[in-house]
Amino acid sequence: MLFLMFQLGQDRYVLDTGQVETVLPLLATKQLPGAPVGVAGVISYRGRPVPVVDLALLALGRPAEPRLSTRIILLRYPSAPGHDDLLGLLVEQAVETIERDRADFAVSGVEAGLPPYLGPVASDERGLIQWVRGEALLTREIREILFRQQAAES
Repeated sequence: MLFLMFQLGQDRYVLDTGQVETVLPLLATKQLPGAPVGVAGVISYRGRPVPVVDLALLALGRPAEPRLSTRIILLRYPSAPGHDDLLGLLVEQAVETIERDRADFAVSGVEAGLPPYLGPVASDERGLIQWVRGEALLTREIREILFRQQAAES
């Protein structure tokens, strides 16, 4: 499998590239007053609004660093049964892909209490890599807030 690697702080994470629509440079987002914690705002992609979640803010409690390697990953997110919408993930150090077998990843043994989007881990010469489950990134409440407008327009 091919994975897109990024960092949260000093730790490395991966997303299955099969879920990735494209990777964009860091763009300014339109703020959404009153949005839940972790929601950075919205961008326009090919003329349609796409909500953006700052994964560093969601996971670490601090916004992503605005660096050249900070990117917005557009993820095909299952917003409703049988329907995908685009979700932007603001991440740091998204400049590398890796090829790994699904079997290389194993449960960490510390799943209790962790956010549901944190999946199994693999290791290499640089340390541990954790698989992020894109489909589990948002709580039901946040998913309904972010995709309510798209559902109303459909």
